[in-house]
Amino acid sequence: MDDPLESDFLKFMEVERSASPRTLANYQLALAACREWRGEGFPGWRELGADDFRRWLFEMMKSGLSKATIRLRFAAVRSFYKFLVHRRGLPRSPVVEVQLPKPEKKLPVVLTVAQIDELLALPLQVQPTKLTKPWMPLRDAAILELFYSCGLRISELRGLDVRDVDFLGETVRVMGKGAKERIVPVGGPALSALQRYLREAVITNGPIFLGKNRTRITQQAIDLLLKKYLKLSSIPFKVSPHKLRHSFATHLLDAGADLRSVQSLLGHASLSTTQIYTHVTKERLRDAYDQAHPRAKS
Repeated sequence: MDDPLESDFLKFMEVERSASPRTLANYQLALAACREWRGEGFPGWRELGADDFRRWLFEMMKSGLSKATIRLRFAAVRSFYKFLVHRRGLPRSPVVEVQLPKPEKKLPVVLTVAQIDELLALPLQVQPTKLTKPWMPLRDAAILELFYSCGLRISELRGLDVRDVDFLGETVRVMGKGAKERIVPVGGPALSALQRYLREAVITNGPIFLGKNRTRITQQAIDLLLKKYLKLSSIPFKVSPHKLRHSFATHLLDAGADLRSVQSLLGHASLSTTQIYTHVTKERLRDAYDQAHPRAKS
């Protein structure tokens, strides 16, 4: 269904809010899910009321959808109605009256420092195949080092250009969500890995990380290279690029970094988003206490 209100909203999010392709896809899917739920009896977005959305919420909960998925869909619908109120003259959003289930509190999975060390060493330890270009293992090493050194999102890392790295100042300029720019320090091992890769791949400008056809690397290619090295490691669980970001934040807090600094490094708009890592740190402290203190348990 080609709905002009939806099309206008998605264009607004893309152009004026600089929403990522993934966010736009999620919004589109959420709006489509709501329309499909009403089926042929869909009256139009302006005619839906709070009771309609309460029934949709009930149906999703009854179907067994996770709270995270339900909340994600309603976040998209809320943004859509906010757009309709401010840009298309709708008197009031019907979604604001709907009370959502509280989010499930899941602590991020975090690698140990030893597991990080093992993973980061693998690209230069694996025997390359005949099809592997000499610069590719160096690229993989630089990608993993930079993920952990800077706590970057995958979209931020693949979007980096050579001009974004200040080797003298030991920083990298990152374009985060909502086109917000931030400057992040880079550790010595990551800088060295970057320099070795750029030198071997003969890259002096443009995108830093290249695929085999020497264009900007895709997100899928980064996911695949991480999976490749995980299979060769002793790490017993799945690790996404975002888990390296979790590990970066938690290890900083473990070592005494303050929450505001970690918030700034991660590019979080809200401190509450960063605070989940304090729960991880507290859990780790509790485990250490229980294992080490002679009177931790009765």
